[in-house]
Amino acid sequence: MNGCEPARRAVRRARAPVLLLAALLSGACSSPGTAPALQRGGGFDVRQLAKTDINRVAETHQMHVLAGVRRLTEKLYRRNPGEWRKSDTGSMEASVSRIFERKHRWRFASLGYRRDIDAMHIALHPDYRGDRVQALAVGLASMVQAALGDRESFYMLDDLEPQHLYNAARNVEIVAWKLANARDREGRLLLLSNEMGEVSNLSFEREFGRIIGLLDVLADIVEEETDRTVTRVVQNLATAVFLPVY
Repeated sequence: MNGCEPARRAVRRARAPVLLLAALLSGACSSPGTAPALQRGGGFDVRQLAKTDINRVAETHQMHVLAGVRRLTEKLYRRNPGEWRKSDTGSMEASVSRIFERKHRWRFASLGYRRDIDAMHIALHPDYRGDRVQALAVGLASMVQAALGDRESFYMLDDLEPQHLYNAARNVEIVAWKLANARDREGRLLLLSNEMGEVSNLSFEREFGRIIGLLDVLADIVEEETDRTVTRVVQNLATAVFLPVY
């Protein structure tokens, strides 16, 4: 027998209760609606012991999706500067920063504290007179959060629902279509996005496609890991309705 094996067994026995304790504590810390702040480069965090590979994959996908929503927000404000000017922030950059400040948890008085699908309905309503870009960004970002159980960190005891992630991807498809087609009562686009012409600007389409792809891949991974079957739906985008994400 390898002379190091007794020592390895001792380490495993000592580590087992630590893993269990970390899982129990982190399960409480990461309950829906909370946003635990992990240590970043400031030393070892025991909660990292309670993370599985799928937890880390979920966090990475979440980070990239929200970064994509932020890029879309900046692009929309540049194409529609009149929207950020409806706020009291004084600049486009400040308007973007306020939307993505964690302390708000995607709840704003200007939207009646509505989030996810409700906020997207507001953004796409022809009679809305507020900041449509803010409403759309809040809706998209909080919808992703809702589909992920309103968590920012994931641990062994956290449970992801692949159907919610799949539905979120379909909802982003609907938003992309409506953004390119929805008009006010005078026939003007609610928000300018893609631009066709001698020099086409399809950067919005590419960004939406990236977000949809990330959500679909994560839904597939969770579906396989949890043995839960996702119900695929086919809708006509012109008449599609947003799907539930929680």
